[in-house]
Amino acid sequence: MARMTIATPQAPQPIGPYVQGIRAGDLLFLSGQLPLDPLTGSLVRSGIRAQTRRVLDNLKAVLEAAGATLAHIVRLTLYVKTLDDVPQANEVIAELLTPHLPTRMTVEVPRLPKDASVAMDAIAYLGS
Repeated sequence: MARMTIATPQAPQPIGPYVQGIRAGDLLFLSGQLPLDPLTGSLVRSGIRAQTRRVLDNLKAVLEAAGATLAHIVRLTLYVKTLDDVPQANEVIAELLTPHLPTRMTVEVPRLPKDASVAMDAIAYLGS
């Protein structure tokens, strides 16, 4: 099976030894994204809704670099510093992913890179 690295300047550059995405057959594996502005690399600090939107925009940019959209996501993992933020994050996720809601896991973590409040990774299906 062919494996292709996906990279775009429209999403933040990796802050460690990983790539933004890898396409393997009909699957696209998207590395975790933080609420970082892709141009400046700075953290969006405007609250959980704005951070969630920025993370999804970053995932969208990597998807578009692979010829896909948010509708192709079949699995989403949401990492939050506090489960109290999940309802607000859910509002943004529902707004941007409906009607193509993916399967999902939500994980509360004590700390995220750059002290972000939210992060996400995803798997997309690009087949027919």
